[in-house]
Amino acid sequence: MKCYDIKPLNHFHVHKKWTFFNRTHMFLHFLALLITFYYRASFFFKKNYLKYKMVEFLAWLLILVSELMLAFIWVLRQPYYWRPITRTVLPKNLPKDDDLPGIDVFICTADADKEPTFDVMNTVISAMALDYPPHKLHVYLSDDAGTSVTLDGLKDAWVFTTWWLPFCRRYDVKPPCPRAFFEETEKEGKSSEMCIKDRKHIKVYSIIFFLSKVTFCCCNCF
Repeated sequence: MKCYDIKPLNHFHVHKKWTFFNRTHMFLHFLALLITFYYRASFFFKKNYLKYKMVEFLAWLLILVSELMLAFIWVLRQPYYWRPITRTVLPKNLPKDDDLPGIDVFICTADADKEPTFDVMNTVISAMALDYPPHKLHVYLSDDAGTSVTLDGLKDAWVFTTWWLPFCRRYDVKPPCPRAFFEETEKEGKSSEMCIKDRKHIKVYSIIFFLSKVTFCCCNCF
């Protein structure tokens, strides 16, 4: 695809009203900060500052340092409000699947106790269920601990995806995370309706339950 054939994928609109208000507020706030710092700093340049006690001097210095830190944090936040915009996505301008670039998704884990394998596998499956050409989507799992629990969980997750991915594409499942999806359907009472539409839903649910039990037992062994 040539560069001049690429169409914009989004359109942005600048909120001029909010821009004016935000910049006015920034100016007034910055002016108030300058006055405050001048007042604080003038204490240290007084000729008779030696008459103050050391405790008062340290208290004044701590207040000045804290105000400088807060002012620095405030300055870091202002670029977000300097030019507020709203973006509108243009899906029609998306290139064809053959022209899309390849995407690598890296998922890192280190401790099976702090990061349960069942939750990590849900993340892996969610990444594999992204709405993207499968031949251009690559998911990598990095386990710094190198535990067998993660390896076994990944094998079971691969088997589960053979049922889950077609199910997601058929019914346009949102969100693609299995755990979040079933928790949401249980709260809304839609699980029985899904079972009527497709018997595979029951099988998907049983596999997820099996994975959670196996992973939980394996984690307890360590």
